[in-house]
Amino acid sequence: MRFERPLLLLTLLVLAAAVALVWWLLRRRRMRYAVRYTNLAVLATVATGSAWRRIIPAALFVAALAALCVAFARPHVDRMVAKERAMVILVVDTSRSMQAEDVKPTRLAAAQEAMLRFVDKAPSRLRIGFVVFAGEAQVATPPTADHELVEQAINEIGQFQVFGGTAIGDALAAATDLAEQSLSEGRETIALRTAPAPAEEEKGLASILFLSDGAQTRGTLSPFEGAQEAKNAGFPVYTVALGTPEGTIRGRFGFGGGGGGAPGPPAPGTPSTPPGFDPDNEVIPVPPDPETLREIAEETGGKFTEARTADVLEDTYEQLGSSLGREPGESEITFIVLAVAGGLLLAAGVLSALWSPRFP
Repeated sequence: MRFERPLLLLTLLVLAAAVALVWWLLRRRRMRYAVRYTNLAVLATVATGSAWRRIIPAALFVAALAALCVAFARPHVDRMVAKERAMVILVVDTSRSMQAEDVKPTRLAAAQEAMLRFVDKAPSRLRIGFVVFAGEAQVATPPTADHELVEQAINEIGQFQVFGGTAIGDALAAATDLAEQSLSEGRETIALRTAPAPAEEEKGLASILFLSDGAQTRGTLSPFEGAQEAKNAGFPVYTVALGTPEGTIRGRFGFGGGGGGAPGPPAPGTPSTPPGFDPDNEVIPVPPDPETLREIAEETGGKFTEARTADVLEDTYEQLGSSLGREPGESEITFIVLAVAGGLLLAAGVLSALWSPRFP
């Protein structure tokens, strides 16, 4: 804890001296009049109240004065504070493999709930962008401090149409471009008021929170190339591999349906379907690809998490929501100390009125 005006803490010594003086005077007064009343038993039956009922209100009053002395010194504490112009780009895989039910109720539904938890825990002025991807990436919402708009996009994730497959590299590039464009617009706004912000100071202002459940199956850029774009821009990528190795879906993968590293349509020359086989009810394994996502996080300076349950996924997003977009700093708590002082004064007054000695 740091105090903006530490010399004012000397008032605590003055308060301590005043309390000691009052205690000494009261003690002398009791000694002086110790024999004024000869029948103490009768006096005890007439006056109600006890010593501790007199002490507690006085102690609360002294504590309130001490809190006021601390408040006058303007206390500050070290805590994580929101960065100016900070942003996070949420990126989520919406390929067919996200319908697997190994993470309840489905991978996609669990991802939606976790992202809503992230938005709820994020600082109110943190700008959040949202990108969905399968075979290609699509911007659902640009970076904005309107968190209700982001929550609406997360809840309506099914309306965003994307081609089948899993284009991890392209999605990373799209998130990087979106963050760079938003920072560039903010830089132009600042330049109208002051000197432009140095590019080096913008490093770390944006982070990418990337969730996928499968290996890359489509796209122009490889996952490593997409990670390099984020690294060059100074954006750490926090990756989450969602799902279990036992995850499966039912159906066939045709155009617009791939994802999760599952096989595509049969190649030319493949033997015909066996009699009695129903391709629309085929059980297709869709395991996640944690190694690729781990390498992306390590390459960009982010952090990798493997989420095999909805609880782990929600905890991960909740923790990231409480940390991303923040940095170590100081926060003044004068108003908190003043509120404590006010509460102590109120309690002292109420208890003093209730417990004051009464005569019949």
